[in-house]
Amino acid sequence: MRRAATGRRAPLVLLLALALVLAPAAQRAAAQTEEEQTRARLEQLQGQIKQLNRDLSSAKTRREQVLAELREAELALGRLQGEMRDTRAAIAGAERELNELEGRRTALEAQRQAQQARIASELETAWKMGRQEQLKVLLNQEDPHTVARVMAYYRYFFDARNTLIERFRDTLAELEQVRAGIERQRAALAARQAELKAQGEQLEAGRARRAQAAASLAEDIAAKGGQLAQLEKDRKELEQLLETIQRAVIDMQLPDNYQSFAAARGSMPWPVAGKPGNRFGRARNAGGMRWQGVNIPAEPGSTVRAIHHGRVVYADWFRGSGLLLIVDHGDGYMSLYAHNQSLLREVGEWVQAGTPVGTVGDSGGLERPALYFEIRHQGKPVDPAGWCRG
Repeated sequence: MRRAATGRRAPLVLLLALALVLAPAAQRAAAQTEEEQTRARLEQLQGQIKQLNRDLSSAKTRREQVLAELREAELALGRLQGEMRDTRAAIAGAERELNELEGRRTALEAQRQAQQARIASELETAWKMGRQEQLKVLLNQEDPHTVARVMAYYRYFFDARNTLIERFRDTLAELEQVRAGIERQRAALAARQAELKAQGEQLEAGRARRAQAAASLAEDIAAKGGQLAQLEKDRKELEQLLETIQRAVIDMQLPDNYQSFAAARGSMPWPVAGKPGNRFGRARNAGGMRWQGVNIPAEPGSTVRAIHHGRVVYADWFRGSGLLLIVDHGDGYMSLYAHNQSLLREVGEWVQAGTPVGTVGDSGGLERPALYFEIRHQGKPVDPAGWCRG
């Protein structure tokens, strides 16, 4: 009986022993599998991070390329606007010349009518006095001296009449020349108008391409999380530019009746009509940046005016600000006008309060036309609402 029981326990013991031997191996296999899975996940995650970094780097490179293209496009648009203003001025001059030619034609027409009436009167007189008088003289056989004298009179009369007719013809020729001149002016005016229309279409096409590029760029950078870093970079570069300008600016020569910038505080005009779309110092985005100026929405092409006497120290395209103009007012004060459609002043030019310095636009990738306006003292931004009236 004991031997049989022992025989029945032997397989059970063997199974238990085998289980004890195999348990650590199974645990080791499970641990090894988990480690391999973790390593695979880590490698996958590292690959995703590397790909994201490559995508972000590629997006930034593309952004630089698009900004360079955007700079050239907006500078070209600014130049085109200047050409359009010149064309409008030329058209106005052509209109004035056309009015002068019309006046000349009216005067010549009056002269022609007067000459025509005079010739008709002379012809009527000549017909009445004509050949009957000559025949009477010849048939009466008057004194030869008298005949010669009368014939000389008739020759003088007809010569004078012929001279009058020639003058009339000259007047008609001059009138025809004036008419031809008017037609040429009209043709030139029509060509100018067509050119202006083509320039306007080109401007709109360029604006559409620029807006599309800016929108695509903003979406791409925002999706990859690089917008904040780029804004910080733009702000630092702008501050470096201001520091460079402040170091380079020489003392300004001011008129005797000049009111200092500080003394004009609270009485200066806003650079463009409109209500600011933000408040100075408020948060600009979720990244913690704050507004250092005000954004004033306005119609594209609206005139941007200087707020105070000063000198233009910067007028060019600047990354993040588009077409940017900066005026130095002395005593460490500066005013900045950004995202212009075109710039109307050049570096070194003096301006007064109200002098046109640019036109409202959306250069630099702005979503909607607006003027971004700042006032700085010793390089630090101050609230424009405390300096401009209204």
